[in-house]
Amino acid sequence: MDDSKTPQSLFGPRVRLAPSPTGWFHVGNARTGLFNYLFARKNGGKFILRVEDTDKERSKKEYEENMLAGLRWLGIEWDEGPEKSGSFGPYYQSQRTEIYKKYLEQLLKKGKAYYCFCTPEELEAQRADMVSRGLPPKYSEKCRDLPENVVKKNLANKKPAVIRIKMPSKSIKFIDLIRGEVEFNLDLIGDTVIAKSLNEPLYNFAVVIDDYLMKITHVIRGEDHISNTPKQITIQEALGLPTPNYAHLPMILGPDRSKLSSRHGAMGLTEYRKMGYLPEALINFLAFLGWHPLGDREIFSPEELIELFDLQRVQKGGAIFNIKRLDWFNSQHLKLLNTDQLFDKIGDYAKNFYSNPKIMEKYSPEYIKKVIELEAPRLTKLSDFFDFSEFFFQEKLKYPKEYLKWKSMEENEIAISLNDCLDILEKINEKEFNRINIQIKFYNFIAENADYQKDKGRVLWPLRVALSGRKASPGPFEIAEILGKKKSIGRVKQAREQLTINN
Repeated sequence: MDDSKTPQSLFGPRVRLAPSPTGWFHVGNARTGLFNYLFARKNGGKFILRVEDTDKERSKKEYEENMLAGLRWLGIEWDEGPEKSGSFGPYYQSQRTEIYKKYLEQLLKKGKAYYCFCTPEELEAQRADMVSRGLPPKYSEKCRDLPENVVKKNLANKKPAVIRIKMPSKSIKFIDLIRGEVEFNLDLIGDTVIAKSLNEPLYNFAVVIDDYLMKITHVIRGEDHISNTPKQITIQEALGLPTPNYAHLPMILGPDRSKLSSRHGAMGLTEYRKMGYLPEALINFLAFLGWHPLGDREIFSPEELIELFDLQRVQKGGAIFNIKRLDWFNSQHLKLLNTDQLFDKIGDYAKNFYSNPKIMEKYSPEYIKKVIELEAPRLTKLSDFFDFSEFFFQEKLKYPKEYLKWKSMEENEIAISLNDCLDILEKINEKEFNRINIQIKFYNFIAENADYQKDKGRVLWPLRVALSGRKASPGPFEIAEILGKKKSIGRVKQAREQLTINN
């Protein structure tokens, strides 16, 4: 059976992501891939990954590998494409040159396309002349009706040429599944270049052929491609090919509503993983960049997003990218994880991205899980765990004098307070060394001491800093319980000694 002759509808919904491996995979591509993936899964269709690598100078293998790794990290698995078998390959445009050549020759033979021999200087002069006369700066059609013998002679003499599609003088209307009816006047566009040569097709031509042969039923892509749609429909009509359904997603904008860039916090997808974001949180965040289900609920699993996704609920206006909102999504998804799940996530993060990847091997899982339980409510990203809790995994801490100082306390008062802390900690039985008993002992001591009754921070602040070495940390009783009696006493002694040395 010749698949190229099979009606598109027999295959059900088929969508595609077709990025160019000319840069690091970014959130815009990821959002487009996600919406295609959700649509395919919701409607029992297929999600195809196609690599548009015809730009030989800029396409790099490392960019392709980065794209594949990013999609897999997010859990967006493709049904056909690189590293996956399929009936409509190859899935690299660079391997489809002969296919494009056949259709280009067909257009030239039918008189629907032609060779253009205008030089860049001539094209610029034509453009300037049209602009000076208040006309749209389109191609002048100088080479549109060249005699066949002139074309053959120019080609035989290897005169530089491109191939242009003949644009009919009419308007093209199509129904965008998000925006409704869209209309373009082809007279304002002019004859578009579709190939540099028979062996070098350009984007608008290659994508039409690929979408047709791969049986793509729905083209879901960014709004920036909407101006390409009338050109692609013209090529489809010239070749007698069916037109897929089009849906153009809203642009992703920065908080200032300008085009999204790195200054808004946008970066390559890999960077979000390095920063400690969860893939399910990023998926949730990306889904809400231009789409929202019914109701006020915002936290969803990928499976729930598939169930709820509907193109009709995609907005037309620009979607605002706000890194603080991503932080919120991530913190909410972190809260959904239990201690064991967090332990696994943090362990994987440490192995791949933390400066001391073997930290998880040096301490017992029980000890690490206690730290996780303490720090979990404060986490926004996985990387926060190490930022917040590093002192739990250090043997020696530094104690700046200003950290140990509570309000107007003098150095000698801090030293007295640390001595009192030592005395209390040493009297607690090791088997009873837990946060409740530690708190009871300290509060009993405070109740019996007039100086500390007025301000309990005079003893609890130096204790907390001595245990953590930080101005901000969890409470001292919780820290002491995890460290244990021996290490807690050792740290208070370290703080006292450093205070003495500094003085």
